[in-house]
Amino acid sequence: MTPADLKPFLLYCTLINYVILLIWFAAFSFAHDGLYRLHSRWFGISVERFDALHYGGMAVYKIGVLLLNLTPLIALCMLY
Repeated sequence: MTPADLKPFLLYCTLINYVILLIWFAAFSFAHDGLYRLHSRWFGISVERFDALHYGGMAVYKIGVLLLNLTPLIALCMLY
């Protein structure tokens, strides 16, 4: 696989990961109460902790996408 072949792959990976992030954010925003009731039955956490865990998870996921997908894609676009 050549570096030029990696560009479309990294582009699709970035797009798919951002769609997953947007779905996660939409589910968290629009179904917050239902998700909280489901998770609080299992783990017994407060609303503030639940919100912090989800926002932190989204932040870590986004940083992972930026570092592992988008940055190599930009570097390849600059080289080829």
